[in-house]
Amino acid sequence: MSLVKDFDDYRTKMNEKIFAQNNKALNRFFALDKTTYQEGALDVKTKELLGLVASMVLRCDDCIRYHLGTCHKLGVTTKEVFEVFSIVNLVGGSICIPHTRRAVEYWEELEGLSS
Repeated sequence: MSLVKDFDDYRTKMNEKIFAQNNKALNRFFALDKTTYQEGALDVKTKELLGLVASMVLRCDDCIRYHLGTCHKLGVTTKEVFEVFSIVNLVGGSICIPHTRRAVEYWEELEGLSS
């Protein structure tokens, strides 16, 4: 079982089902999400790191995995990820510790896939 493959496969499958409904409001929301993370006054890497912080403080494991995967593709280092984790736990408090554990596990798998 692969955390990364299982997550990516499930996300793809469910997004296809959502898009197949051609719901205008949902499609617009997904488009807004996509355009928000594009290059702008802030570079894409910074935006993804901000998304990771927000996702962890809000305790959304799916969002955390998505942002970790994107950060990994963008070349974010383990040191940078752990600095994010320190900010998350400072801002979000100890309730974020379980999410940090799962994030570390997911990051390690991402790193293992690239070796």
